[in-house]
Amino acid sequence: MRVTAIILLLIPFLFVNAQKIGELAPEKPPEQFPPNTWGMDLMFGEGGFGLGTFLRKEFTTTITGFVDLGVTESKDEREVEIIDPFFGTSFTINKKNRVFLVPLNFGVQYRLFHSSLTANLRPYLNFGVGPTLVISTPYDREFFSAFAKAKANYAVGGYIGIGANFGLSKENLIGINARYYVAHLFNEGVENLNGKFRKDLNHFYITLNIGLMY
Repeated sequence: MRVTAIILLLIPFLFVNAQKIGELAPEKPPEQFPPNTWGMDLMFGEGGFGLGTFLRKEFTTTITGFVDLGVTESKDEREVEIIDPFFGTSFTINKKNRVFLVPLNFGVQYRLFHSSLTANLRPYLNFGVGPTLVISTPYDREFFSAFAKAKANYAVGGYIGIGANFGLSKENLIGINARYYVAHLFNEGVENLNGKFRKDLNHFYITLNIGLMY
């Protein structure tokens, strides 16, 4: 009788435990972000400092199309800058022109590991191609007044990069992108240094992305 009573007392607990075994908490639905983003790029690299703007459109969870426009200086890797210790000014030996790049790129961004990483970190690969305006201004004139003597050249170019967007905000975008830019001119090239023409203008940039999602 004692054994029977113990079994009867344990039966309700066995059923309670049986109901709990195998039960899983429901999966949290994936974060949904607004499909459109507009913003600005702050570019830092071996070619100098640059600014840009971009517009993105999300087509699927992993594929986003974009167009971006930037302005940055392009320096010849052979340039040697000298700093005057008495006046605190600097100048570049044998430099003839300042050169600026204005690339317009159309491209695709592919999100990586979207099913295995939290939405707080959204890494991606991206690449873009398009025309590039190459502007040269005489180095022996003051920076802004030199644009009165500016010359324009045209190139084709693009970039490939890897980056990530951060945070769970549905309004503001913060991201960082490492890019390698290439641009090729079809004429004789541009003359940063006296007598030294460049047809291929290649630079690496770290780009900070700041935008608004809508």
